[in-house]
Amino acid sequence: MADRDFILGLDLDGCVADFYGGLRPIAAEWLGVPLESLPDRVSYGLPEWGVAEAPGGYPALHRFAVTQRDLFRRLEPMPRAPQVIRRLSEAGVNIRIITHRLFISRSHQAAVEQTVEWLDRHDIPYYGLCFVGDKEDVGADLYVEDTPRNVEALRSRGRRVIVYANSTNLGLDGPRTSDWEEIGDLVLAARDG
Repeated sequence: MADRDFILGLDLDGCVADFYGGLRPIAAEWLGVPLESLPDRVSYGLPEWGVAEAPGGYPALHRFAVTQRDLFRRLEPMPRAPQVIRRLSEAGVNIRIITHRLFISRSHQAAVEQTVEWLDRHDIPYYGLCFVGDKEDVGADLYVEDTPRNVEALRSRGRRVIVYANSTNLGLDGPRTSDWEEIGDLVLAARDG
């Protein structure tokens, strides 16, 4: 890899940022239910929260969360994520943030502004900020991703993926972890291997 930078493609929501933890109280407010009624452990699409049955479904909740409650500005980072990402950047890993945050219309400006603010506030270095649905288009050497269909699509195209382990992707093969120190070690091993 000495001829060029090693590119790490990082998904934000559910990997670097605690998306489900940040969305949960907003969903409780939007649905008009007690927070305790929404389980912490969810599957992809949030059927456990009953979002699909609410007027407008998930798109309406997402738009409300981003435009009315500044969701992407308020998310907490996953434990140790900013520190490990900074360490990887210092080690010469080219960090590319890859997120599909622009999939709901009428919320793009807020999503972009909140994303850049959040990354800067948590001092997360990056050399590319890509708002794309097809993550393979970025052409990273290694990805950190939690969404099952994205992991499967990347792997079907021969891309290497570390699965950020959570309740939405229990059936996916490894490497998988939610420990950012371990992710850092896996990234450096992949770069040097």
